Amino acid sequence: MSTSKSSTLRQRLIEDIQARQLGTATQAGHVRSCKRFAAFLKACPSTASPEDIRRFQHHLSRSGLSIISRNRIMTGVKFLFRVTLRRPELVAEIFHVREPKKIPLVMSRDEVKRLLLMAVSQQARVLMSLAYGCGLRIGEIITLKAGHIDSSQNIIRVVQAKGRKDRNVMLSDEVLCLLRQWWKVRSRRDDGGVAPEEHWLFPGRNKGRHLTARQFSRLFHQSADAAGITKPVTVHSLRHSFATHLLEGGTDIRHIQALLGHSKLDTTARYTRVATGTIAAIESPLDQLSGPVRKRRKTRPK
Repeated sequence: MSTSKSSTLRQRLIEDIQARQLGTATQAGHVRSCKRFAAFLKACPSTASPEDIRRFQHHLSRSGLSIISRNRIMTGVKFLFRVTLRRPELVAEIFHVREPKKIPLVMSRDEVKRLLLMAVSQQARVLMSLAYGCGLRIGEIITLKAGHIDSSQNIIRVVQAKGRKDRNVMLSDEVLCLLRQWWKVRSRRDDGGVAPEEHWLFPGRNKGRHLTARQFSRLFHQSADAAGITKPVTVHSLRHSFATHLLEGGTDIRHIQALLGHSKLDTTARYTRVATGTIAAIESPLDQLSGPVRKRRKTRPK
């Protein structure tokens, strides 16, 4: 969007996004998506036709992008035509591809134990313990502040997480002990002039900023390599493992839903498909056939 007309449209798009108070990542994603569409057109998107929409979606399908990325781009473009340009006839041309339903990749308890034992640093161990011990997302962990830890009630307050929702998760004795040990050695470079409850638990390299998701991910993969874990796991695998292991242990699925911050029970229910301990404990009807056969009682004629 290099022309004056495109610049004006870009500003209107940003204002419409901000007026609806969409998340920061969503705002940036919508702007990038529309910029990509404009670059494909080599013109201002306000001049787009149904054929342009069709060609752009075909272009994305041949670009090698994942289905998730393609759908995300078209969501941004759809916002542009639905809200900013008010062109419903183009909105009708936009489609989303159904994403394949995949079961979450879960680590075994032994793998989690090895991962934590082989953590490359004290910080890495605390970060990964919060992911597995509390089921927190990577973004929720790196933005934790001192005031979010409530040791008197044994809870962690997760403030304005995904979907702009607050929730509480349990604070285990093990996690609390690790946090207290970490608090003694964490950097205090940025603490000056900041209220104690506003101190980042995990300060980043840049002044006044918290640890980044990329830095956390790097620590996780270094620890996974040290632990000899060959599965293609990510930090989010610890959250999946948290939910699955709770389910296998008999925790009510609605409690797990609340801990994870899921709006729909269906989202949490997918962990029933990977709870290997529960699945393995189910007796197959074939095994029941090979059990002792009961003789049918003969009925006497009346």
